[in-house]
Amino acid sequence: MSGVLKAVIFDVDGTLVDSVDLHAHAWVEAIRHFGYHADFDAVRSQIGKGGDQLMPVFVPEKDLDRIEDELDHFRHELFARKYMPKVRGFRRVRGLFQHLHAEGLRIALASSAKGDELERYKRAAEIMDLVDVETSSDDAERSKPHPDIFEAALERLGLPPEEAVVVGDSPWDAKAAGRAGLGGARRGRGAGGAVGGPGGGESPGGGEGAAAAVAGCGARVPAS
Repeated sequence: MSGVLKAVIFDVDGTLVDSVDLHAHAWVEAIRHFGYHADFDAVRSQIGKGGDQLMPVFVPEKDLDRIEDELDHFRHELFARKYMPKVRGFRRVRGLFQHLHAEGLRIALASSAKGDELERYKRAAEIMDLVDVETSSDDAERSKPHPDIFEAALERLGLPPEEAVVVGDSPWDAKAAGRAGLGGARRGRGAGGAVGGPGGGESPGGGEGAAAAVAGCGARVPAS
């Protein structure tokens, strides 16, 4: 990418909060409740998509129109009741965001989660006061891997794609970012490996590791 980097757009599930397995369990339970087969590993591989993109993988097309809204509502209520209390933020997320702000970068969240879930995630990650812009599945006609959520984030930032970079943990983030014209999508659980989390490791220096990842995209980071 070229130009001065002005913002970092973060995915949330699996990037800032440890929630991927919890979402997979909720989807498995919900899909099976409606009488369809759902294997945990298969469902987990789809996490990062919104429900509108995940459900067609496991529910036959002939049944989807009939049960889509009911299934999505059941999953949402189940997750809020049974799994949301178990969500924890990855370590060093707050320090990472403080570091990026100190470097003069704005921060956006772009999540396939619903708006009320996103509010809980911000509290879990202790970043309520550090987010400049946020978009959720409520702000997009189609969820990831479609680009709508990232395009909405760019619009709210008032920036072209070449002045922002995405940090995410799934291939669906990378595909959505690419389709939105955003370069430098970072993969690896726990803020692209820059924030500590199971399976992602920790880059030395916490927030500094993320800043190095952003700089590695080829953009110049403005002075604070």
